[in-house]
Amino acid sequence: RLPPAMLSAGPSHTGLHRVWACSMRRAGPVRPALSRRPNRERCRQCRPERKWRPSSAADYAPAIARSIIIDTDPGQDDAVAILVALASPDELEVLAITAVAGNVPIDLTVVNSLALVELADRADVPVYRGADRPMVNELVTAEYVHGPTGLDGSGLGPPSIHEAEGSAVDFLIETLLASEDSATTICTLGPLTNIGMALDRVPSLVEKVDQLVMMGGAFAEGGNTTDTAEFNIYVDPHAAAAVFASGIPIVMMPLDLTHKALATPDRVQKFRDLRSPAGDSVAGMLDYFERWDMEKYGFAGGPLHDPTVIAYLLDPTIFSGETEHVWVETAAGKNHGATLVGDATPNTDIMFDVDADRFFALLVDRVGRL
Repeated sequence: RLPPAMLSAGPSHTGLHRVWACSMRRAGPVRPALSRRPNRERCRQCRPERKWRPSSAADYAPAIARSIIIDTDPGQDDAVAILVALASPDELEVLAITAVAGNVPIDLTVVNSLALVELADRADVPVYRGADRPMVNELVTAEYVHGPTGLDGSGLGPPSIHEAEGSAVDFLIETLLASEDSATTICTLGPLTNIGMALDRVPSLVEKVDQLVMMGGAFAEGGNTTDTAEFNIYVDPHAAAAVFASGIPIVMMPLDLTHKALATPDRVQKFRDLRSPAGDSVAGMLDYFERWDMEKYGFAGGPLHDPTVIAYLLDPTIFSGETEHVWVETAAGKNHGATLVGDATPNTDIMFDVDADRFFALLVDRVGRL
């Protein structure tokens, strides 16, 4: 599934990298040549796939709602994910939304999160202000995709509700420490700064997290910010590297998957046909958001990235993928922020395929409940 140029064992204690070369491995101070995409079938001959499949939809039907924290930088696609989660209280108990700087600066991601909570009529869900910059790098934003507000096209005005007191990182630490082991799922839709900072302060938090389901990264598809790096990982690769190395069970939705979930005009129209404030807002956001990817890639619609995270929690049988060991390149250079796969102990379920029709049907159904 993964081309050999993306298969690396990661940095060893000597600082060297071991890179798969399909028929043989070679050791040495070599950085993976990520811009090359060798034939996947040749790679399979020397390195069998590790397949991931959910056993059945019934196995994932919760008796009680799953407790989740949504860490996000809205963003139109974040907005759809948040609305779908807030529309699914029987399956998902949203403990809080923790905002982080990413698509737009932190002031806007907080305001946008509050506006979405208000649109969904879920003022019971608190919004916490998180990190205003990455752990090491300077902040990179994406107004060129999302517009100056981050939610251009939504038609939403300023929210009348206010953010919760305290910081997102403090909330994460206090809430997880107070919970039972493996009781909470973290859903990350943006840069992983808040999570990385929480783990840096209290490494034992890993025992409290059932799963971290994230949108981020790219493999054979290549990056959308640089040739090799996807935006969420590129913005804070040091936080992402810490998360992948933490031991938390991770489910990853990379560009290889999300570029198969296209918001084509007929799919966008189904949101508009709901004839509701939420449906109209989603349709307007998608009309605005998709233009950049359609121009860049020539797609028939914009890929709807972040809602794959919430859709996975609601029905994982929509997706299929592989279990691999993932690490993040933090060194300066052309591969900065790239996600790489190595032959160490697997730490991540990577989703590569999606039933796009079922995915969009689920989103429309849930937005229609608001």
